[in-house]
Amino acid sequence: MIRYILHRFINMIPLLFGITFLSFGIMKLAPGDFLSQMALNPLISSETIELMRKQFGLDQPWPIQYLKWLWGIIHFDFGYSFTYRVPVATLITERVLNTLLLTSTAAILAWLLALPLGVYTALWRKSLFDQILSFFSFATISVPTFFLALLGVFFAAKTGWFPTGGAISINYAALSPFDKLCDRFHHLILPAMVLGIGGLGSLLRIVRTNFLEMMRQPFIMTAKAKGLHSNTVTWRHIFPNAINPLITLLGFEIAGLLSGAAFTEIIFAWPGLGRLILEAVMSQDLYLVMGSLFMGAILLILGNLLADILLATIDPRIKLR
Repeated sequence: MIRYILHRFINMIPLLFGITFLSFGIMKLAPGDFLSQMALNPLISSETIELMRKQFGLDQPWPIQYLKWLWGIIHFDFGYSFTYRVPVATLITERVLNTLLLTSTAAILAWLLALPLGVYTALWRKSLFDQILSFFSFATISVPTFFLALLGVFFAAKTGWFPTGGAISINYAALSPFDKLCDRFHHLILPAMVLGIGGLGSLLRIVRTNFLEMMRQPFIMTAKAKGLHSNTVTWRHIFPNAINPLITLLGFEIAGLLSGAAFTEIIFAWPGLGRLILEAVMSQDLYLVMGSLFMGAILLILGNLLADILLATIDPRIKLR
């Protein structure tokens, strides 16, 4: 296991190198940069712009800029944000925790709902409940995440039950520790539900399909013929074997949640990594874009590694080498 994890971490290095190299090159293909936008301000002299361009190394060819940025990453220096005028590492540390909180809560909600509902619809297939959930799952698969987020904001504005945006209230600093926790949960629950529902439909269909397929296996028929109780067959024989393919999808689920979280964060004004990347791209804040993409790539790779480890832990037949 340890050898496999070390091997995956070694393979992660060229993968991250390729992702960051392509991202840096695409960013440099865009016309202008952050300093070009500053040059439009008549209050800023051209001498100041040129001085800043040399200070940040933007006057050099982009491959040289990339190598210098990469050298800084090796020394845990993510650069400096032109927009926020603070180190990029500071911004990413603040935002990535919010994104992890949102995506992990959404994933827990989706899995807690998909597993029992998928099993129930498989056991009672072609029932009215199965048809209703099938319609719901196809609807959530068809509707984009950003539209669900817009519906969520509309629902919050109409009912007043949830905040329409942000992660904390205005008077957050004056609240007690318990009230601060409740305030964060109050702001978290609606965007997490929107993001979780966005991934619930496909997960529900996969659970149902895997369960139905496993119910037709010969060893399940043999277990039933031996007179085992239906609950024993369902939870001790069908369920453990049906859940294995779902664990392999965990890494892809994390990728889908991170991409969907970007739209959810923007619409709900949630201070997360996805919203930070969009703001950085719009302002052409080069080092902030690169630092955010670098962190997002690490999260995706670690998510896939976690799925492999969980699969090997649950199913002893799988050996990681």
